[in-house]
Amino acid sequence: MIKVQRNSECPEYYFKEGCYISEWWNSPADPDCSIARVRLPSGETTLPHILRNTVERYVLLEGEGLFRSGGKKEALGVGDVIWIEAETVQSIENTGSRDLIFLAICTPRFEEKNYRDVSGKD
Repeated sequence: MIKVQRNSECPEYYFKEGCYISEWWNSPADPDCSIARVRLPSGETTLPHILRNTVERYVLLEGEGLFRSGGKKEALGVGDVIWIEAETVQSIENTGSRDLIFLAICTPRFEEKNYRDVSGKD
């Protein structure tokens, strides 16, 4: 069996982390992985957060950013991939003049119950 997910079937929505998400692939039928397109406007930064029991990878498609985790900073550009271990405090800032676009690939698949804001802004 195969399944094709069309981008037109995945409307973009604002997520409380501070970015815009389009769930390209996230299905209970495939619990092992999810793929989301993330858009972060110029000058914006996501809230510091962790994902419980979920490893995440960012694949940068457009723009440039600054990834922060545990006091460390990493400049990222098109084509870069960053691997983020589960339970890692993380945020990303768009340091460019246009939208930062990247894929967020999660294993197992992203579930909102595993997202935790650690910014103190709750």
